[in-house]
Amino acid sequence: MSVPLRITFRNLPHSDAIEARIREKAQKLDRYSEFVTDAHVVVDAPHRHQHKGRIYTVSLELHVGGKEFVVNRDSGKNHGHEDVYVAMRDSFEAAIRQLDAHVTKLRDQARTGGA
Repeated sequence: MSVPLRITFRNLPHSDAIEARIREKAQKLDRYSEFVTDAHVVVDAPHRHQHKGRIYTVSLELHVGGKEFVVNRDSGKNHGHEDVYVAMRDSFEAAIRQLDAHVTKLRDQARTGGA
């Protein structure tokens, strides 16, 4: 991956399998490498004693041309996010949608002369 990637685990031990999947998902960010200058992924398993299982959150911080995008899917009641891989998939899909919209906007501005 040409975009610098940092991965942080909070409230759960480091997992090579999770890190490998994050790096695999992050490969899709390479198509935005001319725009994305830095990526930081945070995998968190907050303590929620009132829930039956742990609900994972996967946040992405992307620096795009001096602007910061923070993608944090609110998984508060989404029990699908009891699986860290589902939470990861949802976060990366949301990030790619936001990047697509932002890059399209930048290209349209360049094409129309910034108007």
